[in-house]
Amino acid sequence: MTIIAGSLLSPLFYKVIPTPGGPMKVREKIPWTGLVMSLLILLGVGIMQLQQAGKISTGDLIAGVVPVVIAAFAYPLGNRKMMEACEGQLDVYQRILGMTLASLPVWILLAVYTLVRSGPPGAGQISQSLLVAIFAGVIATVLFFSATGMASGSAHRLAAVEATQSGEVVFTFAMERLFLSVALPSALSWAGILLVITGMILQSLMSNRRIPAGACDRTQLSS
Repeated sequence: MTIIAGSLLSPLFYKVIPTPGGPMKVREKIPWTGLVMSLLILLGVGIMQLQQAGKISTGDLIAGVVPVVIAAFAYPLGNRKMMEACEGQLDVYQRILGMTLASLPVWILLAVYTLVRSGPPGAGQISQSLLVAIFAGVIATVLFFSATGMASGSAHRLAAVEATQSGEVVFTFAMERLFLSVALPSALSWAGILLVITGMILQSLMSNRRIPAGACDRTQLSS
């Protein structure tokens, strides 16, 4: 859902284009072709999850989906706004620190609420959270923010970079099979994996074809 939200947020931002009268800011447009590819990826992820989905109530569905939708828009919005507001003056680590500090009050409130409702986490949950924090929160986020910084100023390339997040679902399937000996995916899940990979490849190919070489040079885009 984040890759869809990233494309839909494009009109909130501007890009700088050279004109005879000097540089001019123009509003970004929704990359419709890339959005179609993102929908293809989202469809593939949904198909993959059908194997894991069980019967859940409407209340549980809403409780799970609503926070995800909010986060799906907040994450790319915060990242892009940070790049725009700082005008390239912050490196990737400083941008991550800024977003972490800005969102820290939410995490504190969530932790207090969960502590009161469910008690402290167990040792297993703490160790799993630590692994997620290191691999996803530190390593993957640094790589992702570096890539979005390089693609800053191009809605098409940003969409392609953000689409790579869907690859984590494929890697999760592979790692579960390797380390947890879970059952092989069903034929339906394999079809979803194929859709995700196909969508990511097409997204990347189209972004390179639509954007000329050098269009994302930092010196041209800083303003």
